[in-house]
Amino acid sequence: MIELPDLRQVRSLVAVAETESFTKAAERLNVTQSAVSHSIRALETQLETTLIERSGKRLALSQEGMVLLRRFKLALKQLESAGDDLALLKRWGQGRLRVGATHTLCHYLLPDVLREFRKLYPRCEIHLDSGDTSQLVDLLDHAEIDLALGIGGRCPSWVRFEGIFRDEMVFVFSPEHEWAQLKEIDMEAMEGQSFLVYAKASETYRLLKESFEKAGGRLRSGLSLGDMGAIMEMAKVGIGVGIVAPWVARKEIEKGELISMPLGEVKRARDWGVICHESRHLSMVEEDFLRICRKVTGEFPDVVSLSRS
Repeated sequence: MIELPDLRQVRSLVAVAETESFTKAAERLNVTQSAVSHSIRALETQLETTLIERSGKRLALSQEGMVLLRRFKLALKQLESAGDDLALLKRWGQGRLRVGATHTLCHYLLPDVLREFRKLYPRCEIHLDSGDTSQLVDLLDHAEIDLALGIGGRCPSWVRFEGIFRDEMVFVFSPEHEWAQLKEIDMEAMEGQSFLVYAKASETYRLLKESFEKAGGRLRSGLSLGDMGAIMEMAKVGIGVGIVAPWVARKEIEKGELISMPLGEVKRARDWGVICHESRHLSMVEEDFLRICRKVTGEFPDVVSLSRS
């Protein structure tokens, strides 16, 4: 087992990389230049690799050094966050929640979740970011959030995915649409249709496009919109056929404003869950947040719970 670097070594490498100077790194850390040099040499010996390459007076990280730098900066950011969390606990007693979620979850899930969460932690400091799943993973990687709520399946190896629920999208259209007379939608009917789809850069669009291609068809998108609500409004007035999740359109379907039909040959399941760093242990606050997410989504129509037994 590789011996872990100590904090002095971590800080020394980051400081040298950012200042490109042992002297300036020592000034930043308020230590002697020899102390910084010793930390770097000890780390190189410990890892059996060269981390800093010297060309005259210029210093630059080796490829191995760049790999370490990325992780070291993240580790220091996490340690700073831990200090902030402790300060909040001392001041408020209830900590902080830094979470990112897709735009759809922000609109259709988090209002109910945060209402319940606030009852448990009325003084918890909440930071919320929204974006597509890939954007949220980037925020995680840069330690700007601690948890992300999004779609699993293509997450990098350094994250852990804990499933919350699984859904399948459906076609939605106006009661006046020609499809309202059909009992099921086959590939022939789909071929002549233009669809209202979620943003083309999203994981949802990628999954749908892949499903259409596997079924021998092509996803024809008449409109690509970044908001599920806009897709449903367009479908209501007959602009086209939307593709959404039943839990997103449940009110419109119940009121008869939209008709829903299964995707048939192009159906595709999506696993939704919480994404975090693989080694991260959820705090009590985060565990309660996840528990409330499971409770609220358990009431969604046409979903399968992925809760741990």
